[in-house]
Amino acid sequence: MSAETLLFLLLPVAAASGWVLARRQDSDSNETSHLPPDYFRGLSYLLDDQHDKAIDIFIRMLEEDSETVELHLAVGNLFRNRGEVDRAIRIHQNLVNRTTLSDEQRIQARFELGEDYMRAGLLDGAENLFRELVEKGEYLPESLRHLIDIYQQEKDWQKAIDAGFKLEQSGVTDVRPMIAQHYCELTEEALKRGDLKQAQQMLKHARATWPQCVRASLIEGEMAMETERYEDARLAFQRIEQQDADYLPEVIPMLQECYRKTGTQQQMLDYLQTMVERHGSLGIMLALAEMICEQQGGQQAAAALLDYLEKHPSLRGLDQFVGLVSRCGDTPDQRVLAGVGSIINRLVEDDPDYLCRNCGFQGKVLHWQCPSCKSWGTVKPLHGIQRKQKRDRVLSLVVS
Repeated sequence: MSAETLLFLLLPVAAASGWVLARRQDSDSNETSHLPPDYFRGLSYLLDDQHDKAIDIFIRMLEEDSETVELHLAVGNLFRNRGEVDRAIRIHQNLVNRTTLSDEQRIQARFELGEDYMRAGLLDGAENLFRELVEKGEYLPESLRHLIDIYQQEKDWQKAIDAGFKLEQSGVTDVRPMIAQHYCELTEEALKRGDLKQAQQMLKHARATWPQCVRASLIEGEMAMETERYEDARLAFQRIEQQDADYLPEVIPMLQECYRKTGTQQQMLDYLQTMVERHGSLGIMLALAEMICEQQGGQQAAAALLDYLEKHPSLRGLDQFVGLVSRCGDTPDQRVLAGVGSIINRLVEDDPDYLCRNCGFQGKVLHWQCPSCKSWGTVKPLHGIQRKQKRDRVLSLVVS
């Protein structure tokens, strides 16, 4: 833990100590001089970055005055944040067991104890505390989030769903995507058991809870393919474009299988061309190039992919281009090679020209003294060599 982090954690303890002690003084401002010297000594240690000594002082103050609830809470939280969970549990458990606490103080102590249990991995104890708080309507969003976390760890998806809807009722928005995922988990569990009826029911709940759930459409399509309902599967997979087009490359292979089974490969080619035009996805473009290679030959596939890369240059795309040319088996013509060279130059034009061999500083201008580490004569030319090596390496792969 960094010194800055520890200081941040200790300051609330100091503040709580001062507030508790000052509250006990008379309203006369002159009485503040009666604050114990240990309080100011602890603050001094904090400011001097002597954190261990500050902790010792605040703990001693806690032992000398066991009625300071706020200080108990602050010190307990400090131990939890430092990873000393056992000590935090003892402090907060001691508070919970007191009979002199107000209702508000007891509720806060139980919540803090629940967080201690969470940090210690004592999920049963944490669950009991947070459920009690939820039943009383206290710390509602926080307790429900903790309960959802517990249920997710235990894979008790139905309880997570119930807690999620309660969280939504408490005024928290944007929880339905999470609930839909929980329904998808139940769907997959039912499929593993072979309970198709239960799986369909859970999948229906997932779609109703959050219509934009990509995972639900993916599962629906896979279930349809299992029963050879390829048209239904196609519709489910294509629905993903409206839900989140970023996931389209994930379903392209299954879509291709659906079109193949229904004998409509040309429609698949048209569909992929439309998706590339709409979304410009490299994954979709690669699938389109593969289909062009199968139906029209390697030259046409390479030309189509090269046109795409000229608009959307990327090293990953060039790497896939090399693989495509290798699989299709056709030697690329000079136009293709020239286009590849042009794309490489565009990709490397923003690379640094110079690199400091001492600290790694990169720049486009030669500095005799490094602007970063202030070393002299350590910034050396780099860019030109790297550009030529990168360009020659990719071109050699293309023509090999």
